[in-house]
Amino acid sequence: MARDRQPSRHRSRLIASSVTALALGGTLLAEIPVSAAGKPRGHDVSSHQKDVNWSKARSKGARFVYVKATESHTYLNPHFTQQYNGSRKAGLIRGAYHFAVPNKSSGKRQAAFFVRNGGGWTGDGWTLPPALDIEYNPYSKKKKCYGMSKARMVNWIKAFSSEVKRLTGRRPVIYTNTNWWNKCTGGSSAFAADHALWVARYNTASAGQLPGGWTYWTIWQHDNSGRLPGDQNLFNGSLAQLKRFARG
Repeated sequence: MARDRQPSRHRSRLIASSVTALALGGTLLAEIPVSAAGKPRGHDVSSHQKDVNWSKARSKGARFVYVKATESHTYLNPHFTQQYNGSRKAGLIRGAYHFAVPNKSSGKRQAAFFVRNGGGWTGDGWTLPPALDIEYNPYSKKKKCYGMSKARMVNWIKAFSSEVKRLTGRRPVIYTNTNWWNKCTGGSSAFAADHALWVARYNTASAGQLPGGWTYWTIWQHDNSGRLPGDQNLFNGSLAQLKRFARG
């Protein structure tokens, strides 16, 4: 994923899941991990991608997308409307994500800001549940966990999740990577039972070891570039299952 408060600064990304091995031949090997062949393709975008050509993305295989809506309790993606509404008009199942900056304000406050500014949900079959992007701090190399203890980080995520659930009726998808999760939450298994995992692990044949408690991934971000705009994702199931996941 990308934080994009300042377009000139560096980017950071994340996601999650598990797979059944399938044979795959030809040039696709460079684009999709062998173990995930046949799963619905998706991607995620932020202001870095600006106004996206959605009909072109769909023609290249996109079936779902997550669009960055907000960051912390102040930032709004200026391209959100074009990206979120445009992807739906092109026939993609789409959802919104929030980039967490836990040391700036409470989980409850950031969740409320997110839901007010694009992070809502409706069971129409076209809207993915809201997603929380929580990962290494892009603003400080020294404070990778935002200067927070493991227990405090877990409580922050719980507060964000509870407020999203109260406001939308859905638990947020959690986007993260295993290294960050182990380091910054102590490998907490508090969320695996009722939060879908979106795991980030690039250029590998599988999603690898998952964060604490999760036994499978729902979405796997397997690369940060490819045929689709933004980061490249796969859904761990069929297109029909993706639609059921959207409906809730």
